[in-house]
Amino acid sequence: MKDLKITKDDLERINTKDGYLKLLESKKVNVKKLLRTLKYEEELNDLQVELLKMQGWALKNNKRIAILFEGRDAAGKGGTIRRFVEHLNPRSIRIVALPKPTEDERGQWYFRRYINQLPNPGEIVFFDRSWYNRAVVEPVNGFCTKEQYDLFMKQVINYEEMLQESGVILIKFWLDTSKKEQAERFAARKESPLKQWKFSPIDEKAQELWDLYTSYRDAMFKNTHTKNCPWVVVQADDKKDARLAAIRYVLHQLDYDNKGDSGVDLKPDPEVVKKYKK
Repeated sequence: MKDLKITKDDLERINTKDGYLKLLESKKVNVKKLLRTLKYEEELNDLQVELLKMQGWALKNNKRIAILFEGRDAAGKGGTIRRFVEHLNPRSIRIVALPKPTEDERGQWYFRRYINQLPNPGEIVFFDRSWYNRAVVEPVNGFCTKEQYDLFMKQVINYEEMLQESGVILIKFWLDTSKKEQAERFAARKESPLKQWKFSPIDEKAQELWDLYTSYRDAMFKNTHTKNCPWVVVQADDKKDARLAAIRYVLHQLDYDNKGDSGVDLKPDPEVVKKYKK
């Protein structure tokens, strides 16, 4: 695409849709990919308008919304969150991506550091990883003991029930990727000067520990998926489909003012996003 050269004369010689398509093909443009990207951008724009309406409703009605994004390394959590917040009012949103706990935090009740990050009235908080670090990342990498893991799994459902009873709207996403897709994304991170910072020692071991991650992920689903606080699994090998589906799911769940009056489809694709089933 960077070598694409379309002159004024090229454009003046065509006046039909087929003519434009033939011109692009003659310039070796992947027309199918281009049209898909244009469609994605249009849908994303419409959904972001809906997100602004949802944010206004949350602010007006003092709603407290927490959206958790979990998934394997390179699943697209950060990129999906960026599409959510791109045009939102930054005064009433936060993105939480906590570093490893301090020495003091390691001596406290595990959930305390996350309680401090919960949404205030009228606020939406996006968690780029959450307390569920202790359900998958920490045990897989040896960052917690079996006793700490077991205690977390015993307490987490009650913790989330208390949040919901206090008025927090809680949505839990798991972005699911294939082993092959993860390897390709890791390779892209290593090659890109702008993305190398994303590749960590934990990422280095992720492919080797794939089956262990899967085992802990499945145990997390089985033991922490509830009717009132379900796990929502998003097929994320295609980043664009995953982003649109996640946004649609959130909008579909909330009864905000003037919902969908623009005509945009708010029903998430069931082939891309679905609740976990025990």
